[in-house]
Amino acid sequence: MSKKRTPLIDPSAVADPRRRDVLKLSGLAGLALAGSALLPAEARVPLGLARTGSAMAADGAVVPFSTAATPIRPPAVPLAVRQPYLSTWLPATLLPGTSPQFWQIDPSHLDATSTNATGMVGLARIDGVAWLFMGDGKIVRDIPDGNHGKAHTVEDYPRAMQQTALRVTATRSCFTLQGGGVELSVDFLSPVEPGDARRQSIPMSYVRVSARSADGAAHAVQIYMEITGDWASGDHAQEVVVARGDSTAARTWTLALAKPQPLTEQHEFAAWGHVVWSTPNRTGISMQAGDCLKVRRRFVEHGSLDGSNDAQQSTIKSMPALALAVDLGHCGASAIGVDFVVGQVREQSINYLGKPLNALWTHHFGDWKAMLDFFQGDAAAARARADTLDAKITRDARAAGGEHYEGLCVLALRQAYGGTELVLGPDGSPWAFLKEISSDGNVSTVDVLFPASPVWMYLDPDYLRMLLLPLLDYAEKGGWPKTFAEHDVGSSYPQASGHNDGKEEDMPVEETGDMLIMMTAYLRRVPRAEARAFATRHYPLLKKWAGYLEKNLPDPGFQNQTDDFAGSIAHSVNLSLKGIVALAAMGQVAELVGQATEATHYRQRARKDIAYWAKQAKDPKAPHLDLTYHDAGGQGTWGTLYNGFADTLLGTGLIPPEVRVMQAKWYRQQCNAFGLPLQVPHSYAKSDWELFTAAWLADQPVAQDLIDRVYAYANTTPDRVPFCDLYNTVTGRCTGFEARPVQGGIFAPLAVRSMGRTSSPGDPETSA
Repeated sequence: MSKKRTPLIDPSAVADPRRRDVLKLSGLAGLALAGSALLPAEARVPLGLARTGSAMAADGAVVPFSTAATPIRPPAVPLAVRQPYLSTWLPATLLPGTSPQFWQIDPSHLDATSTNATGMVGLARIDGVAWLFMGDGKIVRDIPDGNHGKAHTVEDYPRAMQQTALRVTATRSCFTLQGGGVELSVDFLSPVEPGDARRQSIPMSYVRVSARSADGAAHAVQIYMEITGDWASGDHAQEVVVARGDSTAARTWTLALAKPQPLTEQHEFAAWGHVVWSTPNRTGISMQAGDCLKVRRRFVEHGSLDGSNDAQQSTIKSMPALALAVDLGHCGASAIGVDFVVGQVREQSINYLGKPLNALWTHHFGDWKAMLDFFQGDAAAARARADTLDAKITRDARAAGGEHYEGLCVLALRQAYGGTELVLGPDGSPWAFLKEISSDGNVSTVDVLFPASPVWMYLDPDYLRMLLLPLLDYAEKGGWPKTFAEHDVGSSYPQASGHNDGKEEDMPVEETGDMLIMMTAYLRRVPRAEARAFATRHYPLLKKWAGYLEKNLPDPGFQNQTDDFAGSIAHSVNLSLKGIVALAAMGQVAELVGQATEATHYRQRARKDIAYWAKQAKDPKAPHLDLTYHDAGGQGTWGTLYNGFADTLLGTGLIPPEVRVMQAKWYRQQCNAFGLPLQVPHSYAKSDWELFTAAWLADQPVAQDLIDRVYAYANTTPDRVPFCDLYNTVTGRCTGFEARPVQGGIFAPLAVRSMGRTSSPGDPETSA
């Protein structure tokens, strides 16, 4: 998981004064005090002053802008987040006035020719008056020249609607706004479809806009929605082609590069395929493409569009608009709505060891138009399924960690799934690949999949299986030359070209332990017969990996590991624990496939190694475990022992109870306002590892402390980028790693709860 990009703040350059010298805050009062000081300026503006203008409620009162969001104020609000190239976010809380952007929001990632915008603009024309409800909606208009009696053109903005609420669920971001006597709801739904690979493979997302009267009177309402040409590429010098792509059920614009480069990225965007922007076919629809200022002006003046396409070929720099307008008629007390769909469609998704693999959706639909028609027609059912899933996650999260934990889970779900996509594997079965977004761009990085995996352990174990398949196939058939597990299957997404050239990034104990733990977790979550068949198929490989661990434990020596921004490490207590738990996990796999002697061997070896671990890891002068074995003279080094999660998850029961209690007390004393430092002497932390630790220590008070403090960071950080997992626990500032799927680790406490208490994988009571 090495970083090839400059993070927002270089971890080595961050001042890391000791916690007690800087911030002696504890409890919720301390969190509130620290969080208030770090709120972004937008959130500190008093209600009613955040924007000029106002809206009138039914009783004539002024409706102010509201920056309030429930159950969490996202650092960046997920809008359309379905896979690595359909990943658009709002780097603010207020919908009107801010342009949506691609996941790569951090400006340090950009150069002179790149852009991170994925512009989307929404206008509502209410009784003939235009209101802005989304994006940066500049228009042009003519005004009289007082000196000559002639009109001249100026750039201007329509009046902004007043945002009154933002509600975030696991699958949706729902904005409520008012203006002109109308209440507008704008709901962004990025479906998550556990157990339904066909629907999950569709690279599209919904936007629903609905209007109702807020003052008792009927109002004539027309809705304008637009995406801009920068959706096609991160390079604003590129030529793009805009065309109509209507199907039986939908009116559609398509946007593509004039010179596509298959299976290639440009500034993290896909340099092939095309973007679709669509609405269901109905009366009252009009369309237009061309210069964004002129297209918007047409709608503002007429409430409809003229059907022309003046952007058939242009550059992103000229910013063509692809606009759809819908006349909702007269809106009364009952809401009238319309769905829009945005998608990023590529028939070929991944180049796996020299063979292009098609997207899984191509197996289920004749072409992209058939897929779009299905997706459009499925909108109402998709919302119903999303309601059910949202309710489940809210219920489970609140039971595990209260409303703060609910806030973290609803923020993390789309981000985790959005770093992956489904393809048709070489054998004709569904595979899933993961992109190491923001840090290194690798394909299916094992030590990124591992921290992300709790979301699938909890919600969708078959998706975890599909994510494991490319890694297993490469190690078994693809020519991977080492006796330990690979780091990834390709250094640059979407090129899964393997590492048979000796240029791989090795993390031997790290990746091997990760694979054995994830495999065992999957086996524990599916019916026993299915688990046994899968384990038997891959048992020779798993046995080879376990053999590597046996030779290198209980002390792995000097190795690179997942937190490589902190450097390689010798005699790591945390890394050793992962390997030891993985050996115990291998005992469960051996038992499942009927290898009783080998199962006993692995269990006994793990218990022997944990005895050495517990003795060597204990600091001789302080009540905690050290960062490394053999801490000379008791220097007081320590780190977050997040690999204890696997011991609890799999029920291996290796870590002595007194060690758990000792570590829990120590961590509670060492927490800063925004969380537990990853390791001394630094003050940065990783949110995924903190929730792993909370899951491991779920019966200790520190577990809720960790949840509350990670929530405080996410809810108040001034860095408006998609949920960053590496951050400073004193300042609440993002250090690096935005939008990464590792935030699936937020679900670690729910993964433990879903795993059950059986001691072997595949038992019926632990099946999904």
